[in-house]
Amino acid sequence: MTPEERKALRDKLIAARQALPDRLELAVQLQSVLRTWLVSRRESSIGAYWPIKGEFDPLPALYRWSEGGPEGSPRRIGLPVADKATGELRFHVWFPGCPMELDAYDIPKPKDTDEFKPALLLVPCVGYGPGGIRLGYGGGFYDRTLSELNPRPLTIGIGYAHGFLPMLRGGPDDLPLDVVLTEEGVVWKR
Repeated sequence: MTPEERKALRDKLIAARQALPDRLELAVQLQSVLRTWLVSRRESSIGAYWPIKGEFDPLPALYRWSEGGPEGSPRRIGLPVADKATGELRFHVWFPGCPMELDAYDIPKPKDTDEFKPALLLVPCVGYGPGGIRLGYGGGFYDRTLSELNPRPLTIGIGYAHGFLPMLRGGPDDLPLDVVLTEEGVVWKR
């Protein structure tokens, strides 16, 4: 698939996602899927994302997850801060009411909170395909970040089922996701 074809596909999927007539109901279902999936996880730090362009908002489910940690072992949620120079993401602690500011791409980010390396990373999907292949926005931020994080966090793609692309194939720099969750449940697991 050429870069132009990928861009056209992205634009089509984003428009379709924003136009989903039942997106609120789908989001409620996906909140339930994510909360249920997190119950069995042992990780104590999760990197997430601030939802844009009609993306699913994982923050309510993550906040509930953060409240359930064992005594003396706080659970941390982080949001990405884009580094324009390296094209990578760094994750900073987020909590409800956290002071926020806009990053270089006009996406809200935590202001003056600690940076950490997440053990589990929620990755927004514009689309997804067989084998955990993800179609993102085309900037390569998540792939660059994942190639630099050591140890590599468990990667969880999050999106709506309408974004399934059965013919999607990854490029040489695309890193497959470990799990993909939609409102229909776990649709891919490595």
